[in-house]
Amino acid sequence: MRKAFRAVGSLLICGKNTMMRAAITELMTEPEDAEAKKDFVVRPQLEKIKDCLRGNISIIFTNGDLPEVTKILDTQVREAPAKVGALAPADVVIPAGPTGLDPRQTGFFGNLGIGTKIVKAQIEILNDNVVIKAGEKIQPNQAALLDKLKIRPFYYKMEINRVLMDGSLFDPAVLRITTDIVLSKFSKAAANITALSLGTGYVTPAAAPHLIMHAFKNLAAISFATEYSFKEAAALKAAASAAPVAAGAPAAGGKAAAKAESEKEESSEAEMGMDLFGGDDDY
Repeated sequence: MRKAFRAVGSLLICGKNTMMRAAITELMTEPEDAEAKKDFVVRPQLEKIKDCLRGNISIIFTNGDLPEVTKILDTQVREAPAKVGALAPADVVIPAGPTGLDPRQTGFFGNLGIGTKIVKAQIEILNDNVVIKAGEKIQPNQAALLDKLKIRPFYYKMEINRVLMDGSLFDPAVLRITTDIVLSKFSKAAANITALSLGTGYVTPAAAPHLIMHAFKNLAAISFATEYSFKEAAALKAAASAAPVAAGAPAAGGKAAAKAESEKEESSEAEMGMDLFGGDDDY
C-alpha cells in the first residue's frame, strides 16, 4: 500500500497516537528561541488533526487526486472471521445447501434454529438463514458455526474517517462526488430558478432568454396575421412558404373537386330529363 501511495504522490503515516499527538503539539508550540521564531507558522488546522487521533488511526498526506487514494485503499481488503464479542458490521447469511459436515454436528444448527436434513451422510441446510444481524454482538455458538463452515463474513480494510483540505474538515462522502453529479445538481437548480422566475414574473438572468423568445413568438404571430413585417419575421415567412405542402392538402382539394363534379353531373341529368318530357311547358 505504501508503494502504491508513493506512485501517486501520497504518504502514509502509521504510528502511536500518543507520539503523533506529541509531534503535533510541538509543531503548534511557538519556540522561545528568537531565531527559531522567524520560521514559526501558526497552523490552527493541526488541532483538528490532533482531535481525530483516536483509535486505530493513520494519516495520509497527498497533493494529488483524493479519489486515487480511495482506490488504493479499496484494493487492500482482507477477509476476517467472526470474532466473539465483536459487533457485526453487516448481516451474515448462511446459504441453503450442503455443508460438508457429518450428522453428529447437527447440534450447532439446532441451537441457532436452522432447519437441516441429512442427505448422503452429510448435513444440508434447507433455507437461507440470517445468523447474525448488523450491530449485534457475536455469540460463541455463532462464531463456532461460521468457523466450521469456513465462512469468513467480515473483512479488514482501511476506511477514510475525515478529509482535511484548506483548513476545513469534510465527511469522506465528498470523495464520491464526481463532475457529472455536480453538473447534474447545478442544471437542476438552474431549471428551478428559471421556473420560479417565469412563474412569479421576477426576471432573472436565467429566465431572460425564455422571455425574449416568448416575446419574439408573439411579434412573429402578429406579423403573420397582419401585413406588418420585419427582418426576422420575413425570414420565417419565406421559410414557411418554401416548405413542402402537407400531404393532407391535395386530398382535401381532390375531395372538393370530386364533389363539385358530382353536383354538375346531377344538374346535367336533371336538365336532360326535363327536356325529354317537355320540360316546364304548360299543357
